[in-house]
Amino acid sequence: MTFYIAGTGNTAWFMATRLVKAGNKCLGVWGRNIEHANDLADVINAPVLHELSQIKDDADGCILAITDNAIEDIAKQLSFEHTTLIHTAGSVSRMVLQPYAQHAGIMWPVYSIVKDNLPKHREIPIVIKGTTDHSEEVLKKLVADISDICYTISWEQRQWLHLCAVMSNNFVNHMMAISEEICNKQQIPFSLLYPIVNQTTERIKHASPKKLQTGPAKRNDVNTIEKHLEMLAQNPQWKELYESITTSIDKMYRKNKGE
Repeated sequence: MTFYIAGTGNTAWFMATRLVKAGNKCLGVWGRNIEHANDLADVINAPVLHELSQIKDDADGCILAITDNAIEDIAKQLSFEHTTLIHTAGSVSRMVLQPYAQHAGIMWPVYSIVKDNLPKHREIPIVIKGTTDHSEEVLKKLVADISDICYTISWEQRQWLHLCAVMSNNFVNHMMAISEEICNKQQIPFSLLYPIVNQTTERIKHASPKKLQTGPAKRNDVNTIEKHLEMLAQNPQWKELYESITTSIDKMYRKNKGE
């Protein structure tokens, strides 16, 4: 398969390097920052494109691995009859690409990708959806060279999945960032929390998180909750976050008990 890549960020590096390693050929790398485009192009042995007009209608796919709000602006500058136009965003409809390509689709990795530490395994869920049968076939072939997990889901389903990804990844990471700050301030090794965090991620592979819930909010331990809130009094935002999540947990389990 042949492809162009527009973008030089985390997802662009991940997809481009995976595809080329699997034997696909990149016909060109475009990026707003020419130095970053050069870096990626050197790694995958592809030409650097200085203008979007250099992206021709002569590849199997053109991947827009760029920020969500730039997708349509870049797509407007392209026109494809044969090449499948693809974006990699979880929260943007594939339909924004339809006016600019006969075949279009999305290829979104449900994974937190960092360019400096790209995953080496293939257990990375990628969800796809094309506007035509041909685009779906192109998407499936590309994903097969990137990951072992591919799902075709609707736009509505993808919006909900994106919301869940934000809550289960971004929000959880923020909670750990807060915990790290508290540990640092109190001169406690943050590494002491590694085992319990790892335990949590391992346990949910085998049982519903709803059944695994523990802690003061679940058991309605008012004394502990009040103590924690007192400790967070100097940081109102963290205190509000603690209260909100505690209330959510409490309501979920009181509802289940019919209270």
